Amino acid sequence: MKKTFIIFKNKIKTTIPLKYHVIFWLSYFVFNVVRWGSYNNDFIYSIKSNLVEFPIHIILVYLNIYYLIPKFILKGKYFAFILSLVASLVIAYFLRIGLNFVFVTDEIWISMYSTMPNQSMFNHFISEFIGQIYVIAFATAIKIIVEWSIEKKRNEELSQLQLSTELKFLRTQVQPHFFFNTLNNLYALALNKSSNLPRLILKLSNMMEYVLYDVTDSKADLLEEISHINNYIDIENLRFKDRIDTELLITGDLEDVKVPPLLLITFVENCFKHGLKGNDKITIKMSFEIVNKKYLEFKISNNFDPIAIDNEKKGIGISNSLRRLKLLFAKDFVLQPSITNDIYNLFLKIPVR
Repeated sequence: MKKTFIIFKNKIKTTIPLKYHVIFWLSYFVFNVVRWGSYNNDFIYSIKSNLVEFPIHIILVYLNIYYLIPKFILKGKYFAFILSLVASLVIAYFLRIGLNFVFVTDEIWISMYSTMPNQSMFNHFISEFIGQIYVIAFATAIKIIVEWSIEKKRNEELSQLQLSTELKFLRTQVQPHFFFNTLNNLYALALNKSSNLPRLILKLSNMMEYVLYDVTDSKADLLEEISHINNYIDIENLRFKDRIDTELLITGDLEDVKVPPLLLITFVENCFKHGLKGNDKITIKMSFEIVNKKYLEFKISNNFDPIAIDNEKKGIGISNSLRRLKLLFAKDFVLQPSITNDIYNLFLKIPVR
């Protein structure tokens, strides 16, 4: 018996704490006693009848919520549900009459829901049926609302977790090829015993520390991101010596401005990936502007290699950044790449906090 009770208890998932069940039924009991006691001007009868009838109410409500609905409604067996509910109400009706006759009064047609003392059995059944349906519907509605609220919150948490997981995954795709290329250059500089080797190692160490340890939140200081970008450009300068010309323009107060981490540097990486053609120089122009303290406008342009641009279609590049922007800002952003006379231009506008 004990084992059966444990199994039955485990099958019932109560999302509402027990204390709220007790508070609900006590409040409903007091309400009914006062209501029908005042209506019939007989509080003693109201108390006695409610003490008899409330256990039946409670059994019907929990039978409906925890057995009939999961067994029939959730499985699409609506006709079976109606038959089962009607059968339970008929049984409850005769049980209620019997208990009232034994414990309350031998005038079995007296009912706190009745307005006609001499009503027929059919009318008496209908009034009792409606009363029971009212209690079941009321309690079930509360249960459904609570379940819906909990499920809604759970889905929101799952969506947020999924968003966070996908963003973390996208961030792990940032700069892997850069680190590999830099390590290859470290190897080449080591073979040639270059004096730039210690500086390059230190710069690379700073970048890896920022990417792996400093960036731990969904937002980063814009000034730190710009410093990270400058560090990246310094490494590229060490790699390609005097083949790089950069220009940086900052407009507005960038203090306390937050942006998604490691987003902007992706566009800077693309400049180097596509901009170096043979032994030619690469010219990069960047600008950061805060507009109305609400948006950051980021512009970057560089000369490029059309062949490298075509090959990028197989990489992550802009598609990765576009996916991140959609996840973070929905439609509240602008990303416009364009090409004019072998100059690749990119305009980005995102909200800041």
